[in-house]
Amino acid sequence: QKRGQDSEVDGDVLDRQIAEHARDRNGVSESVISEVPDICTQMDCCLGVDEAGRGPVCGPMVYGIAYAPLKKNDELKKSGVADSKTLSEEEREGLFSMIKSTEWMGWAAHILSPAEISQGMLGRSNYNLNMLSHDTAIMLIRKAIEMGVRVREVYVDTVGKEDVYQKKLAALFPGISITVAAKADSKFPIVSAASICAKVVRDRVISGWQYPETHMAAVTQPLGCGYPSDPATQAWLTKAMDPVFGFPSIVRFSWATAKKIIEKSCVPVAWEDDDNEGESQAMKLTAFIKTKATKADGRHAYFEERRLRIVDKL
Repeated sequence: QKRGQDSEVDGDVLDRQIAEHARDRNGVSESVISEVPDICTQMDCCLGVDEAGRGPVCGPMVYGIAYAPLKKNDELKKSGVADSKTLSEEEREGLFSMIKSTEWMGWAAHILSPAEISQGMLGRSNYNLNMLSHDTAIMLIRKAIEMGVRVREVYVDTVGKEDVYQKKLAALFPGISITVAAKADSKFPIVSAASICAKVVRDRVISGWQYPETHMAAVTQPLGCGYPSDPATQAWLTKAMDPVFGFPSIVRFSWATAKKIIEKSCVPVAWEDDDNEGESQAMKLTAFIKTKATKADGRHAYFEERRLRIVDKL
């Protein structure tokens, strides 16, 4: 059974959203959400959660969900969905098209930008990858429920200790059966479907990535798989590094691989306060005065993305 023309239109719109994110909005996080099939608001459903891109030093991490009526489980098993890591790119794309066009299945993905991942991990209050993963999964489950999906069973590929994560989710979603398991994407078809959605979205974002950094036009070195252990990725990191601003925005600055290259090859920074220990430590009054933003034409994207402005003039 297929959703027909409406499903095809919805799928085309979401495909364009993914492409536009890669081209124009890759510095921010964004959700891609399908329409909810009517049957999923009328019948009890299972929902699966999985991610793609947790380990790479480059690119976003993408969380995906898929949901379908419990009575469709046998059909889902026969559809050929499997752990996305065991499938070829062609197989994943084919199954993703199937998921998008099946009238009784819905899906969503949340694209976590490299910048958000790095900012969380490098902030004063460490927001580690496990915390980010949990919060993203919870947000997607809540979103499905808010959209009217009758979620009765949730299956999640674990992050951290299975029992702790399962208790956390059970407390947040009372009345819903929660199963958290290692390798859930190879055990439960609905998690396999979520895995495929997450992986395809991530692959499309990376393949369509447009670098806002002007110096990247001269970098012809292939990115490789994006994992820190890949020699091609390590070589790309060296070529793509700017000695002042570091890496382009596709790189997770918080990864040890990136940190080591920055410490070894980037220009060192001497903070002004370090050289003024004899001066008064009291904060200047001007630090609390908001000044008018200056015109930013021609400024480096690093400053624009972080909304940094000159504040030494009143």
